[in-house]
Amino acid sequence: MVATSADEAEIAAEYLAFGRQEARGRSPAYEALAESVASDAALVSFVASLPYAKRQPNLLFAAARYLLGAPAGLPQLRDLVSGSRAELTEVMLTHRTQTNEPARCATLLPALAQLPQPLALIEVGASAGLTLLVDRYSYDYGGHQIAGSDPRAPTLRCAPQGPVPLPAQLPQVIWRAGLDINPLDVNNDDDVRWLGCLLWPGEGDREQRLAAAVATVRRDPPPVHRGDLLDDLPALAAQAPAEATLVVYHTSVLAYVTMDKRRQFAAAVAGLGAVWLSNEGPGVVPDLPLPPYGGSPSVLARDGRTLLAFADPHGTWLHWLAL
Repeated sequence: MVATSADEAEIAAEYLAFGRQEARGRSPAYEALAESVASDAALVSFVASLPYAKRQPNLLFAAARYLLGAPAGLPQLRDLVSGSRAELTEVMLTHRTQTNEPARCATLLPALAQLPQPLALIEVGASAGLTLLVDRYSYDYGGHQIAGSDPRAPTLRCAPQGPVPLPAQLPQVIWRAGLDINPLDVNNDDDVRWLGCLLWPGEGDREQRLAAAVATVRRDPPPVHRGDLLDDLPALAAQAPAEATLVVYHTSVLAYVTMDKRRQFAAAVAGLGAVWLSNEGPGVVPDLPLPPYGGSPSVLARDGRTLLAFADPHGTWLHWLAL
């Protein structure tokens, strides 16, 4: 593929936005790196040579970390592109941005606890299944503590803002399954290494939390099936027990598919009679009205119509909006 100036201008803008809107205040190293990439013609040209779906800053930085064994700075990234271009391209083409942050469970928990119990969970884009274990982790919402069913699982800390309906106990999950086009295996060391490469440097205890969550999943892994969110969802949903409330949910997944496919997915979930919980960036869920907001929060919504909350994309805070 030959990049055009329009391609390169769009890429530069995307990396600049990533640094200033997503990495700022969270990962100074990646904020600086993203802004440097945006102004580096050779790096922008390399990104433009990749298929459209493989150009994300997260993927480039994770692939560089995978090859280097440590987060890249600008000189290391330039060296990879000039000296190991084929290897870097291969990693980016064969891997996906599958950030499996367990702390996102803390933003989903209040919504799940409000539903009629028991629950049957299907997570679309489940990666390695770390966010399928919402009832096994423990939680600390600014001092409001909830004990999970696995005493060795990590405690997920989330700062509540607004009238968050904090539950007294965890929801009852009697069935769960994941669906992913490329499932990762917690018992595969290389898959776990890739999950670690997707973390951003400078984000506190994320590495320790990931390791503890992986250990939790290894003790009793939930099934994560290989499949497409449209083609394979109905057959998986048919396996859920009839006496449970079926919940289909996802976090930072729909942004990677076209708007037309997002609309088809919304219709498919509605056709299942399931509760749909989406936790995506602003504007990702079709036709969901939003009040004014700052930054780039995740938007927690039910059934594509009811806005519940804004949330930190990595689960550190939850600002409840619904009454």
